[in-house]
Formats: sequence, C-alpha cells, structure tokens
Amino acid sequence: MSTTDDERRLAELGYKQELARSWSGFSNFAISFTIVSILTGGLASYGIGLANGGPITMACGWPLVSIMVLFVGLAMAELASAYPTSGGLYWWASELGGPVWGWFTGWFNLIGQIAVTAAIDYGAAIFTTSVLNVIGIDIGTDRTAIFMVFAAILILHAVLNAIGPHLSAVINNISAWWHVAGVAAFVLVLGIGAENHQSIGFVFTETVDNSAVGFGGVAFSFLLGLLHAQYTFTGYDASAHMSEETHDAARMAAKGIVNTIIVSAVAGYLLIMAVTFAIPNLDDALNPEKNSGYPVIYILENSLNSFWSGTLLIIAAAAQLFCGYASVTSASRMLFAFSRDGAVPGSRLWSKLSARKVPVNAVLFISFFAFLLLIPSMLVPAANAPVAYAAATSVATIGLYIAYGIPILLRQRHGSRFSTGPWQLGPWYRPIGIIALIWIALISVLFVLPTDDRGYPWNDEFTWTVVNYAPLTLVAVVGAIGVWWLVSARRWFTGPKRNVAEPPDTAETPVGA
Repeated sequence: MSTTDDERRLAELGYKQELARSWSGFSNFAISFTIVSILTGGLASYGIGLANGGPITMACGWPLVSIMVLFVGLAMAELASAYPTSGGLYWWASELGGPVWGWFTGWFNLIGQIAVTAAIDYGAAIFTTSVLNVIGIDIGTDRTAIFMVFAAILILHAVLNAIGPHLSAVINNISAWWHVAGVAAFVLVLGIGAENHQSIGFVFTETVDNSAVGFGGVAFSFLLGLLHAQYTFTGYDASAHMSEETHDAARMAAKGIVNTIIVSAVAGYLLIMAVTFAIPNLDDALNPEKNSGYPVIYILENSLNSFWSGTLLIIAAAAQLFCGYASVTSASRMLFAFSRDGAVPGSRLWSKLSARKVPVNAVLFISFFAFLLLIPSMLVPAANAPVAYAAATSVATIGLYIAYGIPILLRQRHGSRFSTGPWQLGPWYRPIGIIALIWIALISVLFVLPTDDRGYPWNDEFTWTVVNYAPLTLVAVVGAIGVWWLVSARRWFTGPKRNVAEPPDTAETPVGA
C-alpha cells in the first residue's frame, strides 16, 4: 500500500494528510510495545501484585490477564484496520454510535492517556532516583526527590517530543530492542547471580492476603493484585493513534496492537518470574520500612551485588524513560485528533502543528496535566505516597479500558453491517468481542476498590490518607463531562469533522447506513 493509498483512505475518513507519514510497520509496533513496557509496569507496579495475593498473583495473574487482554486487542485491531485515523477509539465510537458515544469515549481515552503518562513517568522517577544514588549523585530517595525527578522527566519528554516525528520513530525503534535485551539481562542475571532462589512451590502457591475482608479472603486479594498486570497492558492503542504517520496503516496498526500484546505477554512473564524467584524474604519485600514502598528495588539490592543490581536498575530506568516518552507521543496525537474535531476547550491551540508537523501544544497539555495528577503524592503522609501512584495506575487502567470497550460494544451492535478493513476477525468477532467486554466490565469494578486494607469502609481503621482516589477522580471528571454534554456539548459536538472532500471514486456507504 503506497503513501497515496494511505492518504486516499484517510480522505475517505474525512481528513487531509497533515501529520508526516514517515513511520514503518515496525515503528508502529515499537511505540505500543514501548508504552506497554514490561520493564515499566511490570517492575514499577510489581508491589501492587505482590501485596495483593502474593507470589501466586505474579505466577498465575500475568498469564490470566495476558489471555484476556489479547481478546480486547484482537477486537480493537479489527477496528483499527477499518478506521486508520489518529482519532482512534473516539472516531470509531462516533462512526458506529454517533456523537454522544464519541464524546464519552474520547474523554475516557484522554483521561486514561494523561493518567498513564503520569504513572509511567512517576514510576520512571522512582527507578531513576535510585540509579542516581547508586552512581554517586546523592539526591535522596524521599518523595520530594522522586517528585522533583518526576517533574524533570516530564519536561525532558515534552522537549524531545517537540523536535519531530522522525526522532520519535528512531527512539521507539531503539526502545523496542532495548526492552527485549533488557528482559534477557534480567532473566540471566537474576537466574545466575541471585544469592538465593525460591522454590517452584513458593512461587506458585505462596499467598498474601491484605484485602481485610471477611469474604473471599486471598481470592479477593488475588483479584485486586491483577491491577499489576492489567496496568502494564495499557497503551497499545498507540498503534491506532499513530495511524496517520504509518505506512500501510490499515494493516500495520492492527498488527502493531496484536503483536505488542503477544510479545509483551511472553517476555513479561519471563521477567516477572525471574524477579519473583529471586525474592530474598517475602516479609521484608512487603515491609515499607525495608523496601521504601518499591519491592523490586529491594529485591535487586538484596539478591545481587551492587554492580549487578545497579546495572539492572539502569536498564529498567532507561526503559521507563523510553516508555514515558512514547506515552507523551501517543497521548498528544490522540489530543490533536480530538481537538481537530472541536471536542476540547481551546481546540484550535491543541490541534495546531509546528513547522515539523508536531502538535507541540498538545504535548505540553499532556505533560502539564500528568504533573497535576500526581501532586497528591506530595500531600499525603510519606508512608502512604505509593497509594497515590496506585490510584494513578487505576485511573489509567479504567479510563483506557472503558474507552477500549465502548467501540467494541458498538461493533457488536452493528454485526454484519460493519465494513471491515484488510485485517479482520471474520465470524470470530462475536465471541471475541463478548469476552473482551465481560473482562473490561470486571476490571472496571475491581480497580476502583482500595488496594490498602485501611481503605475499606467496613474497616474501623479507614482514613482519607489511604483511600483510593481513583473512583473519586473518575466520578468527578465523568460527572463534569456528562453535565457538559447535557448543558452544552450536545448542541455543537457533532463528532468527526471532515476537512477534506471524500474522493468520489472511493466513497463508501457509512457503516451505520
């Protein structure tokens, strides 16, 4: 498929070619693989799974989530092939269901994009801070130091993203190989160099129950711990958002989504198992006074000598910097497309491109609101700062997966009327979509629940310093955009706005006709 064909298909969807179409299929895969980043979510949020269910969550939760996420990814890939536009999810929902569906899908997606960028870069700040101290740049490891590094990383990612799309493609290509080599390094070093290794029985049967509930016990805690893997498997919609910059987008975006999930599932499991087998002492790994809130760093520093633990920390920190950079890239394209259709206040500003075909203002928007989202990590007592990070991961996961689910639901409603692209599921779209929707509904309920035993309303130790503010954030934002829709937006938001005439020889009947 030539660039002319890509531009023709984009014109059929209503848009002229504004972004630079310079990405290969591998680059499209690389950005999603980089944002999923098993060396980011798999390590930075490792403590969420370990504290909720224990080693068995790591051993059994990852493959369970991987399989279920693959159903979601397959359903999304078919949509990405049919509609290869940067608008991605909200465009699909608008086309299949009308403006109101596009409105809410877009806002859920945007909220999720901001939250996942915040969580990624905060996780990167945790590891980068540790690396700086290891190599002799003593800035401390308290939350103030972490937050300052977090802010610096956001600024770095904003500046690099402003340079141009070609640099983005190169960085993400390098990142993909860095992640593969990094996982290999973790597996080999921990497999050979760890002072002690846990037994298979420990890894696959040892449990931890911090749910503090009288029903469900460790099984309920295990479900809460799935946030670790589920949060890691976010952001693969980047392949769709980069469609307008990818050659042969109708095929490559779909393949980028599916291949990202499969490769991340396999490599991620090897990584998680290597870390879990190397746990020196489970009680100490879960003790905030000994792990500083981040078990992986404790595991590395207490199972390896200083050289190898420092080396792996550097590998992880670099991977997480790659991940945050890619997240800003993807989120800015989504905001650019959403603003191009007039859905965001100040849309003209956020949809403006620089001379290098980069939505620089959208980059700054994403970076600023990602910074704001994690300010609460500085407001709660230091011992509870990780709760803010856990909540950010919940907001990211729920926001993104609801945005994933809405167009999948609408695709089910259209059935055989749906005009597929070159990559399609055939009759399997029905069972795959249904399983995907059931899973999204389940996790959306699970991850608004507190992940700290003092946060449950039926526990006498409840305090606001540990409450999961994910549901509060989501309710507030969704309530605001819902009221906005009813009071104003429904009168002027009409969904995607064409900015180019459709080629007369390629016109198609709309899906909903």
